[in-house]
Amino acid sequence: MLKVGLTGGIGAGKSEVSRLLAGYGAVVVDADRIAREVVEPGTPGLAAVVAAFGESVLAPDGTLDRPKLGAIVFADQEKLRTLNGIVHPLVGARSAELEAAAGPDAIVVHDVPLLTENGLAPLYDLVVVVDAAPETQLARLIAHRGMAEDEAKARMAAQATREQRLAVADVVIDNDGPLAALEPRVREVWAELTDRAAAAAGG
Repeated sequence: MLKVGLTGGIGAGKSEVSRLLAGYGAVVVDADRIAREVVEPGTPGLAAVVAAFGESVLAPDGTLDRPKLGAIVFADQEKLRTLNGIVHPLVGARSAELEAAAGPDAIVVHDVPLLTENGLAPLYDLVVVVDAAPETQLARLIAHRGMAEDEAKARMAAQATREQRLAVADVVIDNDGPLAALEPRVREVWAELTDRAAAAAGG
């Protein structure tokens, strides 16, 4: 099994790279999706969040009111640590389950937005970073996600810098250009991953 960490700044195009790799045959473990699953209604995760932050973080239908919780934790580092202390171990455990189920010959791509920030690079055989210039990220967040410029800049500022991400990269996918240029590059990276996995299996 080849364990790959995939990361990139917000608006860099990591989700698109993840989608392409899944199409080629990678087993993608999506940390964001798992983070949502572990706090769905009826889960121990949601019960723990409510115990820590109160019933006010629930929407009327009993689901987690993410914008409300976000407003609480992003304004207070201590509360953010509390939330991460609940969610991160649950995500880690579920990710490990999915990885174990993938089989010995699989190429498992862990799609982890905060890989750099949380010092997770050593967990993987190699790290792939999707890279774009900050001005490209900003333009995409405004155009594609409808963010106001100041909101987009704040979200970018809350993440690792471009230099910090590139420092942990074994492979860089440049996604500064049009979407059409991305697919051939991702296909090249997939070929490289396949070669590495074969070499590891042979060795």
